[in-house]
Amino acid sequence: MKKTYLIADSGATKCQWTLVQNGKRQTIKTTGISPYFLSLTDIVQLLEKTFQKKTDLSKVAAVYFYGTGLSNTDNVAILKKVLKAVFKNATLDIQTDLMAIARAACQDKKGVVCILGTGSNAGFYNGKKITKNSPGLGYVLGDEGSGAYLGKKVLQYFLYNTLDEELMNMFEKKYHLDRAAILNKVYKEPTPNSYIASFTDFLVENRGHYMIENIIEDGLNDFFFTHLNKLNESWLYPIHFVGSVAYGFKDVLKQLADGYEIELGKIVKSPMDGLIKYHSKN
Repeated sequence: MKKTYLIADSGATKCQWTLVQNGKRQTIKTTGISPYFLSLTDIVQLLEKTFQKKTDLSKVAAVYFYGTGLSNTDNVAILKKVLKAVFKNATLDIQTDLMAIARAACQDKKGVVCILGTGSNAGFYNGKKITKNSPGLGYVLGDEGSGAYLGKKVLQYFLYNTLDEELMNMFEKKYHLDRAAILNKVYKEPTPNSYIASFTDFLVENRGHYMIENIIEDGLNDFFFTHLNKLNESWLYPIHFVGSVAYGFKDVLKQLADGYEIELGKIVKSPMDGLIKYHSKN
């Protein structure tokens, strides 16, 4: 009999689950499972409500959970307690979001792995664990090449009146925002990083304009220069990218990889397919 197991890929705002039972897969989406934003009780209630209708909780044999904020041991301890309360007979494997990319893209081989989504991260995977990790400084001080980093550039160009007349008109028509509304959202409301990152849509919709291409290329080059440039392994192993920004601007990543003379590996939007492959043989 095939075992029933769950794989979770969680950000701060949303979580994608894959339930594998009787050899079949089912995708389930919930809000992000993060000890930073939800209490222990909230998470337990959310999971019970979500999965009681989908499967017999006592028959879930394993939960493989990947998420943000899990380099913090306190968060791992909280999550372990939560998952054990809901899936009482399951073995637990709780890992960082970077490990999700490593297992998904590299499986059991060595490689450099990168996240380019709302935030950014990079590290070296030796086939079993992440042995080198470029320090994550978050969207205020770092996250080079991320959605928050690129979105911040869009907002700066708009607020400083740097965009040319054509782009200014397009921005105003799309968003109907003024300086006060933007600053209020960024400095006084929750999850400003997600708000700022949402402006990467403007870059996607206006590809081909020289200003837009400059923002994208400069932002992604900052990631290469700040993170990949400092990893010797970048010239020894393929470099894999996961995330909406990486997937949306893969043509620019290819150009930069050629310029830095490094080997580009996989570029995917989500690690889930790779994780299913990894856990189906482990």
